[in-house]
Formats: sequence, C-alpha cells, structure tokens
Amino acid sequence: MKRLLSFFLFFSIIVFWSSCRNDFEFSPSTGNLGFAKDTVYLDTVFTNIGSSTYNLKVYNRSDEDIVIPTIQLENGVNSFYRMNVDGSTGLEGQQEGKFFEDVELLANDSLFIFIETTIDIETLTASDIQFLYTDRILFDSGNNQQDVDLVTLVKDAVFIYPNRDETSGIIETLTFDVDGDGNPDETTLQGRFLEDDELTFTNEKPYVIYGYAGVDEGETLTMEAGARVHFHADSGIIVTNGASLNINGSISADHENPENEVILEGDRLEPLFEDVPGQWGTIWLFNGSVNNTINYATIKNATIGLLSEGNQDEMEDKLTITNSQIYNSSAFGILGRATSISGENVIINNSGQSSFAGSLGGKYNFTHCTIANYWNSSFRQFPALLLNDYIEDENGATITNDLTEANFNNCIVYGNDNPEFFLDSRGSVFNFKFTNCLLRFDNDNLANTGNYMFGDANFYEGNSFNIDPDFKNGFENLMQIGEDSGANGLGSTLFSALVPNDILGIVRGASPDAGAFESIPFQD
Repeated sequence: MKRLLSFFLFFSIIVFWSSCRNDFEFSPSTGNLGFAKDTVYLDTVFTNIGSSTYNLKVYNRSDEDIVIPTIQLENGVNSFYRMNVDGSTGLEGQQEGKFFEDVELLANDSLFIFIETTIDIETLTASDIQFLYTDRILFDSGNNQQDVDLVTLVKDAVFIYPNRDETSGIIETLTFDVDGDGNPDETTLQGRFLEDDELTFTNEKPYVIYGYAGVDEGETLTMEAGARVHFHADSGIIVTNGASLNINGSISADHENPENEVILEGDRLEPLFEDVPGQWGTIWLFNGSVNNTINYATIKNATIGLLSEGNQDEMEDKLTITNSQIYNSSAFGILGRATSISGENVIINNSGQSSFAGSLGGKYNFTHCTIANYWNSSFRQFPALLLNDYIEDENGATITNDLTEANFNNCIVYGNDNPEFFLDSRGSVFNFKFTNCLLRFDNDNLANTGNYMFGDANFYEGNSFNIDPDFKNGFENLMQIGEDSGANGLGSTLFSALVPNDILGIVRGASPDAGAFESIPFQD
C-alpha cells in the first residue's frame, strides 16, 4: 500500500510540474548576438591542403530564447570556407556547410561554429605565390545583420608526391639498389625519384613533399639560399648510391628572420605545430651517396634530422655540415652509422634520444659545435652525445666496426640530464678525443674508468666540466651563450683559426668561446 501511495504522489508531482511548464518559445534574434572574436584568423595554409579546424563562440546574453533566421557565408556556395554549427552541416547539396536556417539559441547560452578551409590559389590569382583570402559569416539579414570576418593566408607551392594507381589505389614506392649487389630492390618507402627539372629547389615557391623524394644515382639535388621545404607525415628525402645532396644556404642579416637559410620542416604551418617533434621522417644519406654538403640550413621537427650511412673509409667525408641547426627531432638530431661526418658551427638540440649519435663506428670531426639536449617532452634513455662501435643482429650476435676517429674540438656537450655523453666500445679500435670542450659529466661511478679517464691527454685535453653554459633558453632552442657561460674563453685558437667566425658571422677573438656562438650580453 505504501508503495502505491508513493507512486501516486510521484506521478502527481510530475503532472503538476508539467502543467506549470511553458514550452520553449523562441523569438527572432534582434542583432544582439555576442562573439568571442570579431575576426577568425585561419593560419597560413598551402594551396589545396585543408586547414585545421578553428572555432567561433556565439553568445545569446539576453533572457529570451532566440532563433537566428540565417547563418551563412557571404560568398555563398563559391566560398572556400565551410562551417559546422553546433554539430549541424546545414542545408544539403551545394549549400552544405555554407548556409544554415533557424538556428535556435537558448537564453544566456552559447553555440560553437567550427570553420575549415581548402583553397585552390589558381582560381584566385595566377601570378602571386601567396594570397590573402577573406570572407564573412553573416548572422541574420537586413537591420539585424551581424558579421564576423574570416581571414586566411594561402601560399602557392611546388608539390612533389608519388603516383597513385587509379584502379588499385596503390601508391608508388621507391625501387633502388638497397643491398649493394648492383640490382634494384623494391622497398616499402612510398615516394618517387625526382625528375631532372625538379633537382634544383629555389626560393621562388615553397616545396611540399609527400612520401620520400629520391635522388637517383649520378644526380645531385641542390637547394638554393632561401629555399623552404615542407614534409608531410612519414616523408623525407633519400639520397641513393652515387647521388648527392647540396644545401647551399647563406648567412642572413637577421638571425631571428633567416631569409637566406634553407629551412626544412613539416607542412603544418599553424603556430601550434611550430615546435612539435616527429612531424616527418628524415633526410637519409643512403650508403653509397657521396659529396653531401649542408650550409646554413635549419632542420626541425623530424623523426631523425639527418641519417647518414656508410662510406666511412672514403677520402672525402660523406657529409660536411656547416653553420646549421637541427631542432626538435623525436629520435635523433644526427644519426651516423659507420659513416664519415665533418661539422663546423653546428647546433643540435631537443632530441627524443640523442642529439648526435655515431653508431657502429665511423669517422667524425666536429669543431665549434653545440651538441645539447634539453628535451622535456618524455623520458629519454640516451645522452646528448652517443658513440659506439657495434650493433647486435637479430640473433643477438655482436657486430663491431672501427671508430677510426671521433674528434670534438671547442665544442659544448650539455643538457638537462647527466651525464650528457656516453662512449660504448666493444671492438678493438675506438679512437676519440675531446679538446677544449665544455662537457656535462658528473658521475662518480664512471669517472676515471674505462673511456672516461679525464686525466689522459690522449683522449681529454683542456676541457671544463659541469659549468653552466648559460644558454639563453635551451628548452626553447635559444642556444646563444651569455657572458657568464662556462664556455667563455675555453676554446683553443688552434681550432678557431679553422673556423674564424661563429654561426652569426661574428669574428672569434684571441680567447674564443667553445660552441657555435660567441657569447653576448643578454638583454633583460
């Protein structure tokens, strides 16, 4: 009986509440909408590549429920923008994403409009390499009309991408001699070899690469000063046997706006992606590629900035890199495998593993370089600088190869971990030397043992340990050193005579600083 009485009491309350409630009544909007912003800037996009999604919050600050008769793009069906209003795509057909009718908005409530764009610059202008595209979102009409501007900078570009079979949908993959037996091998790397007329990258338009752009045997890919190269996810450049890469940037008047550097980065141009590691693959100097040179380049946001393999016994270095910076690599800044690399005025920082790794032996010479690692996005298991002379095959067997030389002169090797260099030898030839370097190594268990006999002048000479390099901001890749740096005056003139100017073109003095930069007073 009590249950029955409780049920009737509950039912009576519901009926009473329902009889007292008025149905929502929506009044037409009167032009009093509020907006989170009066202009939505969709960041720079490449022609024919879709943007990220941006949002606009629209407010009804009145005490009445309203209906907005229309929300539409001013350019209508011809607009390159498209919208979604609180989950709705609007009218069907050509007006989908362009036109919305009778959008309801409760009192003191808000709604979201999501905006995207894909723009074909050729339909706008045939001559400009960039174009400012604008439109407006119109709310209501007549005297009640309100609007919000939409603005996007669109860049034209040269697109390099593999072919796709229209029937099967299979994307072209690279075929070249992988194992050195003289016969071409099929790979799973999506991409294609560059045509003859694509082997010079100029500064006229940016280049956007999908998949791996291959440099074929006997060919040279040249990048001129000021070239801009953007890579889609899982993309990069591969320089095959007998081929070369020459990046010919030059010094810029403004270090903050390096117009003459060659910049290689991902194809996401939004500020959110400016420093995101691992957006693309690598520049792969394959075994047998020759005479690779890089000068005044910035390589950022790759998985491995530079991967160099083989050719350690050639008279000429496989790779010569000068006056260049490599940042935000999700794995390694430079990874060498049984190869030969020469570097001057090189800066490497923020790598998920090591900034520089010379593995499976090789030959390496770095002078006035800053090899740092202030990675803070995750745990890293390796130091800023790693040298070893072996690999383990799939059966667990150890294969060694000579580290014929590894010289670091007037360098900084530092970071936010300790120690920041690791020397792992298992073979019979492991030649290295640090001379007049600032090093981070504070480990009592390893110091003065094995490869860390810091008093042995055959391996360590004129170095300083564990003194703050006073970087401007290592976590933000600002690697200039201040007047209080432990690298000040540490360098030897024997090596500064070989590299007389720092990466900014500043002349090194009678007491040169270690690293790629001469010290400067920082401004507050």
